[in-house]
Amino acid sequence: CCCAGPAEGPPRPPRGGARRCWSAGRAAVSIAEILMNRPHARNSLGKVFVNELFSALEQLRFDEKVRVVVFKSEVKGVFCAGADLKERAKMDDAEVGHFVKRLRNLMDEIAALPVPTIAAIDGYALGGGLEMALACDLRVAASSAKMGLIETTRGLLPGAGGTQRLPRCVGVGLAKELIFTGRQIDGQEAFSMGLVNHAVPQNEQGDAAYQRALTLAKEILPQVSMCISFLPSRLQVDIASGMAIEGMCYAQNIPTRDRQEGMAAFKEKRPPRFIGK
Repeated sequence: CCCAGPAEGPPRPPRGGARRCWSAGRAAVSIAEILMNRPHARNSLGKVFVNELFSALEQLRFDEKVRVVVFKSEVKGVFCAGADLKERAKMDDAEVGHFVKRLRNLMDEIAALPVPTIAAIDGYALGGGLEMALACDLRVAASSAKMGLIETTRGLLPGAGGTQRLPRCVGVGLAKELIFTGRQIDGQEAFSMGLVNHAVPQNEQGDAAYQRALTLAKEILPQVSMCISFLPSRLQVDIASGMAIEGMCYAQNIPTRDRQEGMAAFKEKRPPRFIGK
């Protein structure tokens, strides 16, 4: 199921649930959360679960109040364990091909959200789970979290964007090693190679990465959404085309009230009061 609700003290979704909810942010920064809770399958990506994620993303895409989206798990010790291989084993070859294509589309939908996205990795992010995190703009991990594109250890290949997004994140050489070996790394090693933006010690509640991600989300300025589409991680074009797109986006920023407020605050030597317009 997917439903909107307050971020603090929400009712737990039923088995197989993925939903969105709200969290308080700074003025003009509304933080939406995609909460994953499929405990019996460690948030593995089955058909129903994937459909629910698509539904949650569809709601967020057209919600102008949303400024940042945080992806988090409500299953302790796991972010997303990847594909639901028990379900996959019951599919014929045609069904497998169709479903993996749908997974690729899901990751592309996450990557195409018009606002910054953050993956809060408090546990295992394996296979498709890491591919989901890679589709986000930023990643925060607990130092003890485990990550890896482990498909090759199962006789499979990464099929939901891992072969493309991992090299863009850590470089071709490291990406080849991780894909070829299926090796799992912890959050600290992931930070050292640039796979995650922050690695934090896990706390007793098991949500240290989420807490750091929430702090980071509140620090993101509302006008960022205007420039996000031309960042290299979002747009694979030559530099000349990228510069042209940057110019168009900057032109859209010039008449905004937030830009005017920022300039006024600088002149008056005071903190700016942005409103997201």
